Amino acid sequence: MTTTLERGQQPGGNYVGASLRKLNGDLFVTGSADFINDIALPGTLYTAILRSPCAHAHIRSIDTRTAASARGVVRVLASAEIKQLCNPIPHWVDPKFFGGQSTDVYPLAVNKVVYAGQPVAAVVATSANDAEAALNLIQVEYEELPVVLDAEEALQPEAPILYEGWNSNLVVRIPFIGGDTAGTFAGADHVIKDTIKIQRYNAAPIEPRGYLAHYDKRTRNLTFYGSIQNPHPLRLVLSTALRMPENRIRIIAPHVGGAFGSKMHGYPEEVLVCILSMLTGAPVKWVESRSENLIVGAREQTHHFEVAFNADGRVLAIRDHIIANVGALEAMVGWPMTYLTALTMPCGYKIEHGEFIFSVVATNKPPWNAARGYGKEATNLVMERIMDLVARKLGMDPAQVRMRNFVQPQDFPYTTVPGLILDSGNYQGALQKALDLIDYPGLRSLQAQLRREGRYIGIGIAYELTPEGGAVPSTMIGGYDSTTVRVDPSGTVSILTGVTTPGGGNDTAIAQVVADTLGIEISAIQVTQGDTEICPYGHGNYSGRSMIVGGSSAALAAREVREKMAKLAAAMLECSTEDVVFEDSKIYPKGSPGRALNFAEVALAGYNRAYDIGSIVEPTLASTQVYRPPHIRHIPDEHGRINPYPSYSNGAYIALVEVDIETGCTKVRKIAVVHDCGVIINPVFVEGQTQGAVAMGIGAALSEEVVYDEKGRPLTTSLRDYLMPRAADVPEILIGHQETPCPYTLLGTKGAGEAGVGGTQAAVVNAVVDALAPFGVEVSRLPLNPPNILRMLREARQRGAS
Repeated sequence: MTTTLERGQQPGGNYVGASLRKLNGDLFVTGSADFINDIALPGTLYTAILRSPCAHAHIRSIDTRTAASARGVVRVLASAEIKQLCNPIPHWVDPKFFGGQSTDVYPLAVNKVVYAGQPVAAVVATSANDAEAALNLIQVEYEELPVVLDAEEALQPEAPILYEGWNSNLVVRIPFIGGDTAGTFAGADHVIKDTIKIQRYNAAPIEPRGYLAHYDKRTRNLTFYGSIQNPHPLRLVLSTALRMPENRIRIIAPHVGGAFGSKMHGYPEEVLVCILSMLTGAPVKWVESRSENLIVGAREQTHHFEVAFNADGRVLAIRDHIIANVGALEAMVGWPMTYLTALTMPCGYKIEHGEFIFSVVATNKPPWNAARGYGKEATNLVMERIMDLVARKLGMDPAQVRMRNFVQPQDFPYTTVPGLILDSGNYQGALQKALDLIDYPGLRSLQAQLRREGRYIGIGIAYELTPEGGAVPSTMIGGYDSTTVRVDPSGTVSILTGVTTPGGGNDTAIAQVVADTLGIEISAIQVTQGDTEICPYGHGNYSGRSMIVGGSSAALAAREVREKMAKLAAAMLECSTEDVVFEDSKIYPKGSPGRALNFAEVALAGYNRAYDIGSIVEPTLASTQVYRPPHIRHIPDEHGRINPYPSYSNGAYIALVEVDIETGCTKVRKIAVVHDCGVIINPVFVEGQTQGAVAMGIGAALSEEVVYDEKGRPLTTSLRDYLMPRAADVPEILIGHQETPCPYTLLGTKGAGEAGVGGTQAAVVNAVVDALAPFGVEVSRLPLNPPNILRMLREARQRGAS
């Protein structure tokens, strides 16, 4: 994807920190941007996928003969052929790396299906409608097997086991243990035990996935277009699965209509469309329907926790056993979200004794893939419920309990029980800003007044810690990235970067960094992303990493180009290199702007005067640089702990809600956010990320859930069933910024892409419980939709009556 920037709001040298509009924003507003479904190659065929209606069954036979002769059908592929055509799809993070159980994953089910919706056959036709119609002509005989859908039931000895050769449905279990947890619990003033179940919900991007593969039999090269996040790592996956040299595969990501982690790779359809193109000799396209999009889940976890604390509100120790229902174990990068849930404990709180154990469990639900927050949103929810439970037990204000337990500014860098090394922050300051922003004392007074009138508003507080810029050892979740910056003879600048964008504007922000470094107008810059043939190697988009590594590698490359330009200009101006000033697309000696050369004049000299003036630099005026953040530690310490993150964004979230106790309906009235993502490159993008995350967090707290029947068949098949917040459900959002630069990243950035979902979700949940405090409700499961709220009220009444 290539984008060209328009003239910014500020002159060169002042772009970083400015709220510039999104580059090529008019294309998106007018609907002119090219997404995957807009790409049409001559002779393109279309595929539709037959999916299993059974959640657990042997495949006894598949008859494709009638479908193969149907109108427009070019090829039908059934699961019996698939092992001859490809290798298993590589796991992005194989559980075997952590001592767990694994399985081979193919694009079509082989002999057995383990979830409803698993692909078993594919039809290729001259139109999408013909391909879809032919699916009804494929006859499959299934021998149904017992189904297990609940993770804790799946761990029982009598549970049906999903995969042959496994001794149980436990994929992997890993503990993070530190301090003297048992002794601390024994000596604490108070102990609370509780359980909370987090529902399965979906990333639900506005644009579902889509792929277009074109295998050229003449050149034996494969070009793959996709709505994806990680072109270079996906190329390795396709190479391995397709038994094809990696350098014969080109991956191109056009504009992406949202991703939120769900377009990281490992999906069966990625390999499948390539195989179908190889078999037919034509380009083959597949675009996901919304019902197919809702098959893939994320986040379903149960937390059994207990907390030891003293009478002054100081939390001393926590135990949390996390049981994650990851569904079928596919090659997607979903299950490690549970690893991050445990690793992020106990967030930004100074709690030095803990046992955080997570169990990843396979069931006959569909698989997980990544979703925004990547498991850390669950950690924040549980920790913020803990802080409210402590406050409730002691009769303290929830804000006071948090202030008492925060890691203090002087404690940084601070090492947590699981081994994360928190970089920097002022958590107390951010929370106080949020309290002031929303007028917390005023809301408490209003709450008391409205309760007397029979109205129930609640104020919920949450503090979110979000590790950003992840790098997991021995996986393709790499912490580094690369960028090429090239000055052309005419003085225009091309940026080619390994990070991709799901639409959030990181290309604009990267250009802002380069424009300031070179002292040029941003309109002279073009940014290219998402093409493995053109862009230097990069790991793509995830973990809020685009500015941490993409912006930093671009800055390094721009600095080297600037050094070359400075030497050329110094020779042309007959001054020292140290005296050269870059400003407003001109270069001049310090203190003598009247002697300025145009940036383009100096650029041209780098190309056409290579044997006189230009001989002092190495042609051309280009540089490719890799940025590998420090602070990441993959060599275990004496306790076996690593630190896979360079930075830790954080922020305070306060929600105001009103609950109707007759209907169970909740209305979110206001949200205040004070977010610390380090140095802010473009405030409007950070605020946009925050607003989107708030909407997602509201849905996570109140309405979004993927539901199944007793046989494991999905009941949530469209956006009529999957209840996302509408525009009217998103309240006024008050946003404040706190900039605590990360001392370990080149630009001081911490990342902002993954933050906000967990903080908002926790704040809204706490606000609902606060609204219903007069009734003594207890929260055991999410979402807090009307039926669940009415159930909570009914159970509270029953406890009171007994």
